[in-house]
Amino acid sequence: MKRKVIKIDEDLCNGCGNCVEGCHEGAIQLIDGKAVMVSDLYCDGLGACIGECPVGAIELIEKETEPYNEIAVMERISQKGEKVVLAHLKHLKDMGEMGWYNEGVDWCKKNGFKIDLSQIEGETPRAAAPEKRENLACGCPGSMEQDFRKKNITNFAAPLRAEPNTDSFNGGISGISRLEQWPVQLHLLNPNAGFLHKSDLLLASDCSAFSHGSFHESFLKNRSLAIACPKLDTTTGSYIEKLSVMIDQSMLNTITVLMMEVPCCSGLLTIAKQARDRAARKIPVKSMVLSLRGEILSEDWV
Repeated sequence: MKRKVIKIDEDLCNGCGNCVEGCHEGAIQLIDGKAVMVSDLYCDGLGACIGECPVGAIELIEKETEPYNEIAVMERISQKGEKVVLAHLKHLKDMGEMGWYNEGVDWCKKNGFKIDLSQIEGETPRAAAPEKRENLACGCPGSMEQDFRKKNITNFAAPLRAEPNTDSFNGGISGISRLEQWPVQLHLLNPNAGFLHKSDLLLASDCSAFSHGSFHESFLKNRSLAIACPKLDTTTGSYIEKLSVMIDQSMLNTITVLMMEVPCCSGLLTIAKQARDRAARKIPVKSMVLSLRGEILSEDWV
């Protein structure tokens, strides 16, 4: 899968650290006075950090990316020493990617690579919070990856106010959210995100959640989520490629395609089937169609 990522010329880098602040994903760290790309997992390829560099040490390149593999990453970055490895592990922990974090720590133990985990073990996993800046082109908060499964969240909708004898929206607790990750738009999803690894994916049309009253319990529970609109979105070709990467590299178990009964919505199933055909792994795909009032009209494995 080809995509754009940044490349840092460490010989030109003067260690000012501007690019570190410009990269809200934390993919760049200042190590021993030089900017270092500790992991390209969260590089969005928009290149906002380029404008932060006063010496022109950063450029955008297009390359064939490896399937994300924490062991391969550890083998590569361990050559740069303990500080880079610790920065990488801390980044994973801050992003809530504890599965990859534990794999990295296990790799260090098995290979006798000594690291002082006390520098990061005492910290509570959290989602990285971007500083307030005018330019959010790199690391927009709306696309910051978060894995809610790691945080023990009970996400109740709080009551706004009590009004007796009404059935309105303002009545009490509305239920439990079954959403396990952020973002949810297929366009924004990193196909190698940890929360997708060996998950069952719900590929839902944008409108489906608004038509079915118990969307979370009926369809979303215990599934990762991607939403898209085959009629309005203009990136359906990239959707096919991205889903095929999810199947092969994130090793999805199944894909459930949830569509509305309107004809244009069937394009979502076409995208899923073409992605499966392109992928090396062949996984089950389920088609579910809802009426405009949210009734399940059909449910078939295809």
